[in-house]
Amino acid sequence: MASPLLLGVNIDHVATLRQARYRTMLGAHNVEPSILEAAHLAEDSGAHSITIHLRADRRHIVDADVYLLREKIRTKLNLEMGNTPEILGIALQVKPDFVCMVPENREEVTTEGGLDVVGQKEVLRASVQQLEANGTRVSMFIDPDLEQVRASADIGASMIELHTGTFANEQGEKRAQEAARLKAAAELGHSLGLQINAGHGLTTTNLPDLFCVPHLAELNIGHSIVARSVFVGMKQAITEFLAVMAQYPRA
Repeated sequence: MASPLLLGVNIDHVATLRQARYRTMLGAHNVEPSILEAAHLAEDSGAHSITIHLRADRRHIVDADVYLLREKIRTKLNLEMGNTPEILGIALQVKPDFVCMVPENREEVTTEGGLDVVGQKEVLRASVQQLEANGTRVSMFIDPDLEQVRASADIGASMIELHTGTFANEQGEKRAQEAARLKAAAELGHSLGLQINAGHGLTTTNLPDLFCVPHLAELNIGHSIVARSVFVGMKQAITEFLAVMAQYPRA
């Protein structure tokens, strides 16, 4: 029987809410919401992994969150990171189950667009080699561009995460065209031995339009789940997502 489509829940925006009030007093006794409680709620609701992004400016997730979650969560930890010596050093120490290399722009609210693996092959290759040798599987967060897929395989990454932001933001024929690009990238990546993940901008409404893309192993969803949980709670928000994901056709 084919494996189900897995869900990684990104809890960055839970930390965003915390930072809005407690950024300068994270040691206070009354800090809320708890990033660990959010992770455990996600796990209890069916999440297969917990995703966090440790940014250079620490705008939401901070170093202490990374170490706490590594110690306390019961599933797998996926650390999104820019390829900088500081963050790489933390990743090598923490040993997350997965690392997803992402571009990082201080002006953006959240990650926008894929990583240019083609233009950074040698520096990325060095980081991938260190992380993989340290027991962490590495993914490249890329646009559905075939050259970026080939470059990701060439530098030794285990996985790619296809950026679905453009797909999510379009409708009608333009969305169908982007879905076709995602399909081609997934097919090529699979043929090169890469695990195919996807994420960014996905919702329970637009997700069925992504089901034409083959070989998907895991989706990483953050904003939509956290936003929905404001009204119905984390468990219900994740349950709704998993119900739609269960409809993904497996070969």
